[in-house]
Amino acid sequence: MPSPFPGMNPYLERSSVWHDFHERYVPALAEALGESLSDQYVVRIDDHVYVHELDRPERRLLGRADVAVSDLGSESGAVAIAAAVAPAQAELPEFDEERLSYIEIRDRDRWTIVTVIELLSPANKYHGPDRAQYLSKRWQHLHCPVHYIEIDLLRGGPRAPFDSLPACDYYVMVSRWQNRPRTDLWPIGLRERLPIIPVPLSEGHPDVLLDLQPPLHRVYDGARYGNYIYRGDPEPRLSDADQQWAQTLIAQ
Repeated sequence: MPSPFPGMNPYLERSSVWHDFHERYVPALAEALGESLSDQYVVRIDDHVYVHELDRPERRLLGRADVAVSDLGSESGAVAIAAAVAPAQAELPEFDEERLSYIEIRDRDRWTIVTVIELLSPANKYHGPDRAQYLSKRWQHLHCPVHYIEIDLLRGGPRAPFDSLPACDYYVMVSRWQNRPRTDLWPIGLRERLPIIPVPLSEGHPDVLLDLQPPLHRVYDGARYGNYIYRGDPEPRLSDADQQWAQTLIAQ
């Protein structure tokens, strides 16, 4: 069965679910795009890499070396060499690597990037080096002749920078490079269906339409999220009225 919610499912925003959803939803959007684009264009999935140094309680064993050191005092008669003793020892920090997918539409012949589509994650939204890295990449795209689409399906965390954004739970931004600094916005409420958005292409080529809702339902079914995501509350918590509405949908 598809997701019981008409639009975004707030239970998919939970920290234990979101990364899996993100990495399933982006390819589903790319597949939907591929069905609409002409052969002039290629849809590719690439990823951002975020590296986090783990705190001591989170560290795991770094692992064993690939090459073992042999005993120099072997039967072959080699002379044993005394190992030098280091004056101090330290532990190497361990790092966690997080990869977040995004979509590129490229011109097949020139291999130039035409449009970039980003689905935001907590790493992009909360203050810190990950947000700074994302905003730097966003700034680069917004200052070159590339169309930029930003999809925010997370209620939590600060929004990406805008001069003005209507009150909403979620939003989609479609930024055509010829129109900047003006951009088109689709504010979305929790109880609203996800929109059908235009995806701009090269000059002289018409937009293609991308319906954000059917891929979400396909991912929900394929991942069998209904089996486990409702065992806790959404993150962030819903208002009392929205929580009652959500429970009614889930029960049905």
